[in-house]
Amino acid sequence: MRRTVAGTGGIPTGRTPRPLAGVLTATAVSLTGTRISAVALPWFVLVTTGSATRTGLVAFCEMTPYVLVKAFTGPLVDRLGPRTVSWTADLVSATAAAAVPLCHALGVLSLPLLLALVAVVGAARGPGDLAKGVMVPEAADRAGVPLERATGLAGVTERLASTLGPAAGGALVAALGPMTGLVVNAACFALGSVVIALSLPRGMGGAAESAATAERTYWRRFGEGLTFLRGEPLLLTVIVMIGITNLLDAGFSSVLMPVWAERSGRGPSAIGLMGSVAGAAAVGGSLIAATAAHRLRRRVVFFTGFLLAGAPKFLVLASGAPMAAVLAVFAVGGFGAGFLNPVLGAVLFERVPRHMLGRVNALGDSLAWAGIPLGGLLAGWAVAAAGLVPMLLAWGSAYFLTTNLAGLRPEWREMDRAGTRPGHARADADEKAPATAARTGG
Repeated sequence: MRRTVAGTGGIPTGRTPRPLAGVLTATAVSLTGTRISAVALPWFVLVTTGSATRTGLVAFCEMTPYVLVKAFTGPLVDRLGPRTVSWTADLVSATAAAAVPLCHALGVLSLPLLLALVAVVGAARGPGDLAKGVMVPEAADRAGVPLERATGLAGVTERLASTLGPAAGGALVAALGPMTGLVVNAACFALGSVVIALSLPRGMGGAAESAATAERTYWRRFGEGLTFLRGEPLLLTVIVMIGITNLLDAGFSSVLMPVWAERSGRGPSAIGLMGSVAGAAAVGGSLIAATAAHRLRRRVVFFTGFLLAGAPKFLVLASGAPMAAVLAVFAVGGFGAGFLNPVLGAVLFERVPRHMLGRVNALGDSLAWAGIPLGGLLAGWAVAAAGLVPMLLAWGSAYFLTTNLAGLRPEWREMDRAGTRPGHARADADEKAPATAARTGG
C-alpha cells in the first residue's frame, strides 16, 4: 500500500492520472509561453535598438530576479503549499507580461519601463516554476506512476514546450511582429494559473510541513535546506557544473543566436526552426529516458548527453555552415539534451526528503541558474568588443572544458548508485522521497 503524501492532510493518494496530467499541462503551457517570449523579446530589443549589449541587459534584468527570488522562496513553498504559490505566481507573470505590449501600443514603453516589467515577470516565474516541480512527486504518487517515469514525462513536457515555443515564436514574430509573441506569452501564463487553481484534485499541493514544523522561523527553515545541501557533495558538484553551462547557454540563446540570425540574414524564423528541431529531437531523448532510465548507467548517459548538446552548436554557427548542417547539429544536440534532466531528477528526488523539496530544490536551482543573468550580459558585451565568431568559439570551448573536466571529480561515482547514501540521515520515514526527478535551467 502506498503511503499518504505529507501535506495532503492524510488523504490517500489513490491512482488517477488527473494530478500528474494537470501539473504537466500547466508546466507545458507556461513553458511554451516562456519559449515564445525567448524569441520575441530579444528580437524586439535587437531590431529596435540595434544593440547586442541592451539585448543582454534585458535578459539580465529578467533572470536576476528569477534566480534571487527563487532562492529564497523554498521555505515559503513548503509553508503555503506549491499549489497556491504556482497559480498566484503565474497570474502575476501574466499581468506583467501583458503590460509590455500594452505599454508599447500606448507609446509609453521606454527601456527602463521594459526592464522593470521583465524583472517582475522573472521574479514571479521563479516561485511558479519551483512550485510546479515540487508537485511532481505527489502527482506521481497519486497517479501510481514511478518517479523515474514521472520525471521522464516532465522532461518530455519541457522538451515539447521547447519544440512548440520557438517554432510558434519564430512564426509569430516573422508574420505579426514581436509584440504578438509577448501577448501569447501573457495568455499562456494566465492559462497555466487557471489549470493549477481549478483542475487539480482537492487537497493536492498543500503545505508540506506540519503545524509544529511551520512554527519555526523562516530563516531556520532556510538554513536547514542550506545545511542539507552542503552535506551532499554530489549535488554540489552537479550544481557548479550546471551553473557554468547554464551561463553559456543563456548567452547563446539570448544574444549569440539572435545576433547570428540577424547578421546572417536568416531572421527570427531561423531561430524558431533551430529551437524546434532541437526540441523535437529532445522529446525523443526524453521518451527513451522515461522508459529506460532505470536500466541506463547514469554517468555515461549524462556526460554523453552534454557532449552532444554542448560545444557543437556553438561551433557550427561559427563555421558558417549551411542551414541543413546547422539543423542536423541542433537535432543531435537536442537528442542528447533530452536525457539530462531525467538523470538529474533521479539524483535529486532520491536524495532529498519530501518535506524539504521546496527549500532544497529552490537553493539548488537558484545556484545552478545563478550564471544565467550574467550569460546574456557577458555575451552582449563580448560580441560588441570582440565580434560574433570569436565569442562563439570561446563559448563552445568553455562548454567542452567545463563538462569534461567536471567529470573527473570523484563524487560522480555516486551518480550510478540508486537510493540514498549509506548512513545518510533522513527525516521521518513517511516523508522520504522514494525515487527520482529533478530539473535544471539548461
